Amino acid sequence: MRHAPSLPEPAEPRAGLVLRAVLSLLVPLVRWLVHNGVTYGSFAPALKSVFVEAGRQELEASGGKLTDSALSVLSGVHRRDIREMGAASHMQAQPKAPSVASQVFTRWLTDARLRDGADRPMALPKSGDAPSFDALARQVSSDVHPRTLLAEMQRLGLVQVSEDTVHLLVQAFVPQQGFDELVELFAANAADHLAAAAHNLRHPGGDKFLEQSVFASGLSPRSAQQLGALARKLWRPAFQQMAREATARYEHDSREQQGSMRMRFGVYFYAEPLGDDTGPAQPAAGTARRRPPKAAKAARGRAGTAPRRAG
Repeated sequence: MRHAPSLPEPAEPRAGLVLRAVLSLLVPLVRWLVHNGVTYGSFAPALKSVFVEAGRQELEASGGKLTDSALSVLSGVHRRDIREMGAASHMQAQPKAPSVASQVFTRWLTDARLRDGADRPMALPKSGDAPSFDALARQVSSDVHPRTLLAEMQRLGLVQVSEDTVHLLVQAFVPQQGFDELVELFAANAADHLAAAAHNLRHPGGDKFLEQSVFASGLSPRSAQQLGALARKLWRPAFQQMAREATARYEHDSREQQGSMRMRFGVYFYAEPLGDDTGPAQPAAGTARRRPPKAAKAARGRAGTAPRRAG
């Protein structure tokens, strides 16, 4: 079993517990950084701006006076560094709005008028009155020309054009081309997932965001693969229902000029081989495979439960 080197911890026991939890969260992120050539030497200084922005948000939320000294005390970043950062320390607090391409894709996938008798997305004529790709594109945005949008969706590997007909190639918006788009999706999805979990920990007595999962240990590779296929199957109707309802509510709230909130609904599935440092201690070698798999909701106490009034 590998042992982590001893690290200096904050004086408060609670802060030390939080630090250890965050370090475990960072392992997959740091593996991704290292894989893409981002070293500790470039990552560590960049964290200063993250701590300053987090301190800024904490002060604004508590009504505190926003000064360099207050930011320095709260974040631990030296005042000189905060002054040098200036306005550059302001990070994007919220992810970008969904691209027009993703909005067209979602509308095409979920609009009942654009589905055939087998409940699959229809192939659309490239131009003409609805239902057509041009009409769909103009319904979503009047700022981007349908021809430009079609070229972008082709670049991302989402559609294929055959003569004068546009075919949808995928059932989920995961661009096959374009590293920039994949990184933006990763950042937006992972950030909101963590934000939901952190909110539940920060407000133990208040309303909770839905943030739960099912965990099983002691599975064969085949069983893990089949459960992954089941997860995708369960997600598909949930995505379509949520997208339809979100579209209808967006259109209503736009007419009423009440659009002050954003939301994200997601699901994930992950599987990997058991290791010496994966999860709780495993039974002695040779007995784990013969035991039935354990499964339980990983609710992390009350922090992962949904609001009671949500049912």
